[in-house]
Amino acid sequence: MTTPLTLRPISSQEHRDFIAGRSSASFLQTPAWARVKAEWRAESIGWERDGVVVGAALVLYRQLPKVRRYLAYLPEGPVIDWSDDDLGSWLAPMVAHLKDRGAFAVRMGPPVVTRRWSAAQVKAGIADESVRRLGDVPPLERSQDGARVIAQLHELGWQQQSAESGFSAGQPQFNFQVPLVDADGEARSEDDVLKGMNQLWRRNIKKADKAGVEATLGERADLKAFHDLYVHTAERDHFTPRPLAYFETMYDALTAEDPDRMQVWLARHEGDLVAATIAIRVGTHAWYSYGASSTEKREVRGSNAVQWAMIRHALAAGAHVYDLRGITETLDADDPHVGLIQFKVGTGGEAVEYAGEWDLPVNRAIYKAFQLYLKRRP
Repeated sequence: MTTPLTLRPISSQEHRDFIAGRSSASFLQTPAWARVKAEWRAESIGWERDGVVVGAALVLYRQLPKVRRYLAYLPEGPVIDWSDDDLGSWLAPMVAHLKDRGAFAVRMGPPVVTRRWSAAQVKAGIADESVRRLGDVPPLERSQDGARVIAQLHELGWQQQSAESGFSAGQPQFNFQVPLVDADGEARSEDDVLKGMNQLWRRNIKKADKAGVEATLGERADLKAFHDLYVHTAERDHFTPRPLAYFETMYDALTAEDPDRMQVWLARHEGDLVAATIAIRVGTHAWYSYGASSTEKREVRGSNAVQWAMIRHALAAGAHVYDLRGITETLDADDPHVGLIQFKVGTGGEAVEYAGEWDLPVNRAIYKAFQLYLKRRP
């Protein structure tokens, strides 16, 4: 008979040790992320069996205005055995603990893949006028594990959130990823990854090289240069930029756990900064997290050059996947978001759907009021 799981708060060191012993986990589930999200109260919790930590989570608590009740949020977590046929044995002690901490609801994002589509399928979907969303395209693969997780969560009373809703914290359900290992788990070569890209990407990488674009790994002092270009990009593309202090805090927190966890990349042409990015890596998973590009000199293809440098670095570091993060589900050719999807699809990777974010109301009255508050917000 299997020993039952117990749950307790764990130290940051215990949390770090657990993640270090795994192939990977989301950077949003590292204890360092608590320092980045300082406006949330944070706690590391761990599941134990026979005195050994077998699961862990970073919980972020956001207090409701005027009352001592919290939304307990586990972004892209918890880090547990999601293949277990009895997820209730993991989630029940977690919910009981969070309820004791004053949570009126729990929100989590199981790091579980449900469907995958090839780059060719996504490209064909965009070209097909009858296709409006990724879900309209039959997937390359449906995950049995993912289907089992979703069925169990419904049975346990969890409620799936639509991709649009959120507490200004929701994580993308659809991502675009480039596998860096083959079906047998062997590392792909740079040449193989390059061959997997579409003709335009390969041509642009070659064009950048010929033009003399240099993509280099920066350091903390280069965050200011990245941020200046990022603000320029925000003005051009009409989004609200984060302040420089946010990236400095993020850099300090993540690199304190691992010097190579967060990287600043810079692409220059004849001394001019033409593109800059932020990359993050936890074990075998590498993410492209933020990007910026200049409006001038677009013809030298700095964005392609810096992405290729990041992919090569991830390969050399032994990463299994290069994750370009979120894409919208829309494949409507007239949608303004399609340009970003097309840029990512050119890498030759795959679109990946995760299980999404799920809520469990602990106090139904407060949760209902919270939902109304979200709908009324401007």
